[in-house]
Amino acid sequence: MPYKLLIVDDSKLARMSAAKALNGLYPDWTRIEAANADEALSLAKETAFDVALLDYNMPGRDGLELAAELLALQPSTPLAVVSANHQEEIVGRARQIGAVFLTKPLNEQALGAFLQDAVRRLEQGKA
Repeated sequence: MPYKLLIVDDSKLARMSAAKALNGLYPDWTRIEAANADEALSLAKETAFDVALLDYNMPGRDGLELAAELLALQPSTPLAVVSANHQEEIVGRARQIGAVFLTKPLNEQALGAFLQDAVRRLEQGKA
């Protein structure tokens, strides 16, 4: 079943890279993109999405703050916070709010593992 992925990153290049990896893994999925937390929240209120990939370092609110806000809107949504800054504190905070932490640069294998788990969670939620 095709799903919709929300990609949030202030870097257009990072969004393009994630989109390319997604197309290689799940070509039938659709995606929506946002450059910051405000844009992502606005999109989330207008358009349903199934899975989210959030950059940690963005202007304004960081990816962990955004993750908490998105989970308040859609509590069972599989989320991943992506960052080159893989300090234990950030990884721990991601896990505390229910998000997966992925390191940058994001590779297709790590994204694939996250998305595979997300699909399993989504399928279980519909059973």
